[in-house]
Order: sequence, then structure tokens, then C-alpha cells
Amino acid sequence: RKYLSEVDGSAAMDELKKNGSLSFEVNGSPVSLAEEDLLIETAQVEGYVSQQQGDLTVVLDTNLTPELVEEGFVRELVSKIQTMRKEAGFEVQDHIDVFEAGNEKLEGIMRKYESGLKREVLAESITYGSLDGYTKEWSVNGEAVTLGVRKV
Repeated sequence: RKYLSEVDGSAAMDELKKNGSLSFEVNGSPVSLAEEDLLIETAQVEGYVSQQQGDLTVVLDTNLTPELVEEGFVRELVSKIQTMRKEAGFEVQDHIDVFEAGNEKLEGIMRKYESGLKREVLAESITYGSLDGYTKEWSVNGEAVTLGVRKV
């Protein structure tokens, strides 16, 4: 019984398709196996998703990096702030000030992505640790935070 890694398996499949058999050595003796002699299985590796159609296989890495997780938080924060703009009766073109209080993790993410966040929601400023304007408590990907928006 021989198991092939993804790299070896790919080369072995290429050889099998090209030559109609797979050749290798066992204890110094050459062995040749035809496709009907082989049991070929595809195993799913955790953190990857694959889809195969004919000879083409596409594999996607679904592991979440810290950067992707942070970007998910930023997308959620933008969504919450945009909802608050609407609930507060602001016009689409109105510039705002944003306030955040109550969550150090989200504060850190907001500080890291501050310029992009401000651009997305037309914010002139983001104030941390205090609230003003229209405020609302949110759960952002399981993190409790209170946000505020005020028209400039």
C-alpha cells in the first residue's frame, strides 16, 4: 500500500495519464501498475475546499488569517455605522463624526483601519472611549460595543 502526498500524487497522476501505468521500485525491483490495479481516492484536508470537474481541480484555502478576521470586523463596523446613519436620518452625502466605546479589541481594529473606515462612512473623525450623537449598542461578530454617529 503506497500513499502519495499532494505533490507526489499530482506527478503520479500525470505519469499515469501519459503512460497508462505508474512505475516505481520496491526493494530494488521495478513495479508497473495500470490504472485498473490502483485504488485512487481524493482526501479532503481540513482548511481547504476543492472542486473537481474532469481533469481540472481547484483548491481554495479557507483558513482565516488574522488579517482576514480583522477585515471581517471592519466590514461589520462599516455596516453598523451605515445603518446608524440611516436610522439617524442623515443624508447619503452627509459627513459624520464616529464614536466608539466599550471594546478594546474593536478599538484596536478601528485604529488600525481608521483611514479606510473613515473613507467608507464619510467620517471626519473617530473618537475612542466616549460617545456623542445618535448612539446604539451592537454585537459585532460577538464583540459588544457601543457606537455613536453625529452629523458634522
